[in-house]
Amino acid sequence: MQTQEHINYKRIEQAIIYLKDNFAKQPSLEQVANHVHLSPSHFQRIFDNWVGISPKKFIQYISLNHAKTLLSEPEATLFDTTYQTGLSSSSRLHDMFVNIEGMTPAEYKNAGKNLQISYAFYNSIFGSIIIASTSKGICYIAFEDDQSQAIDNLQMRFANAHYTQQETDYHKQVLGVFQNDWSQVNKIKLHLKGTDFQLKVWEALLQIPMGRLSTYGQIAKEIGNPSASRAVGTAIGSNPIALLIPCHRVIQASGIFGGYRWGPSRKTAIIGWESAKTDHL
Repeated sequence: MQTQEHINYKRIEQAIIYLKDNFAKQPSLEQVANHVHLSPSHFQRIFDNWVGISPKKFIQYISLNHAKTLLSEPEATLFDTTYQTGLSSSSRLHDMFVNIEGMTPAEYKNAGKNLQISYAFYNSIFGSIIIASTSKGICYIAFEDDQSQAIDNLQMRFANAHYTQQETDYHKQVLGVFQNDWSQVNKIKLHLKGTDFQLKVWEALLQIPMGRLSTYGQIAKEIGNPSASRAVGTAIGSNPIALLIPCHRVIQASGIFGGYRWGPSRKTAIIGWESAKTDHL
C-alpha cells in the first residue's frame, strides 16, 4: 500500500520532469500545477509538505547555476571528514558513519553461494524501494516500482544465494535514516560485492556531504587515479546501494546533473530535496 508521501512524490516527479523540460521558460506556479492536474493552491501545499520550500525556491536548487556554485567551492569542502558526530538535525552526514565490508573472494567468485539474503519492500519519500541484507549488513537498495522486476534484478547480482522475503534489523536501521532518525546510523553496515576499484569509488562517494555535489573527475582524484574519470563513472553507475551511497551527488563538471541508475528525475528530486534540507539549518 502506497503512503500519502509516496503518492505526493509521484506528483512532484511529474512536476520536476516538466520543470526540467521547460526551465528556460520559467513556468509559473499555475502552469506547473496545471501540468500535474492540480489546482495551484493544492499543488503548492503538496510541494511545501514534501520538501518544505516553495516550487520557485526548489527550481533554484535544481538549476545549472546552483550546481556550478556548489562545484566551485574548495575541493577540501567536498571531502571534509571532520564533521562532529553529535549533530541531531537533518544535516547529520550519516554517510560518514556507514561501514563497507567487501565480500570475500570466494563469495565474489561464487556469486553469493551460501549467502542467506533477506529482502523486503518499503515506501520512501522518493518512491518504492527494495532493501536486501545478509548476516553482515545491507547488500542492496534500489528504487523499484515493479516488485517482480526488483527481485529479478536482486537475484542477478547474487545468482547463487538463498532468498527469504522478511524484514531484518538492518532494514529498520536504513528506514530510520530515510525518515531522518539518525540515532542508529552508526550501526549501519554494508556488505558489498564489488572489485577493489569499485569499493574505493563507493567509499569516496560516502565522503560527499549532504547538500553538496562532486564530479567524476574529483572522485577520480580522491581515489588517487586522476585519469580514471570514465572508469569512475562506470563504478558509480553500478552502485548497488541507492541513496545511502550517494551516487546522486556526482554530476558532470559542466554542472549538468546527467543520468542516474534510478532515473534522472529522481536524481534531480533528491539533489533539490537535500539542498533544501541543508539550506534550512
